[in-house]
Amino acid sequence: MSEKIKIEKVDDYRFRIPREGKMRTDGLVFVSEDMLPDLRQDQSLQQVANVAWLPGIVGNSLGMPDIHWGYGFPIGGVAAFDLEEGIISPGGVGYDIN
Repeated sequence: MSEKIKIEKVDDYRFRIPREGKMRTDGLVFVSEDMLPDLRQDQSLQQVANVAWLPGIVGNSLGMPDIHWGYGFPIGGVAAFDLEEGIISPGGVGYDIN
């Protein structure tokens, strides 16, 4: 459950997961307020926060409106990484790609 994840409303369709602990950046989730209770039923918000820990992340860890629990990254999660300092994560592109 993602009940413990702190969320701050930015505007009607953006919610920020503030940087804390070892997070290197904020999380930013694009959803309506009506969708938040459903998001808190799985681990997708925690996964957005987890992605924000990864080395070389550039900008925010993002969650799109279709976000849901994935394996590593949330499905509907987006992140960019520095070419020299960043990572390539199969969890970010899907484990079904071979």
